[in-house]
Amino acid sequence: MEDDLVTWGRVLRIETRGRVSGRTARATVGFVERPNGTLIVAASSPGADWGRNLLADPACRVTVGDAAWAATARPLAGAEHAAAVRDLILRYGTPSEGLGAGPAFELTRAGPAVDLTRGGDARGSAPD
Repeated sequence: MEDDLVTWGRVLRIETRGRVSGRTARATVGFVERPNGTLIVAASSPGADWGRNLLADPACRVTVGDAAWAATARPLAGAEHAAAVRDLILRYGTPSEGLGAGPAFELTRAGPAVDLTRGGDARGSAPD
């Protein structure tokens, strides 16, 4: 079911580097796309591993729909954090208990999107 929601663009899959293990860790989370192309995500708990991993190392990989790309996470605080939580509630409706209790991030692309259906980037060329 989570794979379907990622493929449909309803949620995203984020891959982070484990802050303790160093291994790739994956999580499926809700997001809001901003007009400038950045994505907003927020954890419902301060202990959410994916959020703690991003605080330790902001480099990540994002998959939405049929595209995946490298991204950099910027933690949000204060009014930006509150706006992120509000926007997520507006998109998804009633929040999960605790949404906003954990960190929120702005995800900015750090490379071209790879079209997962064709094996190339979003422009159709092969990945490096």
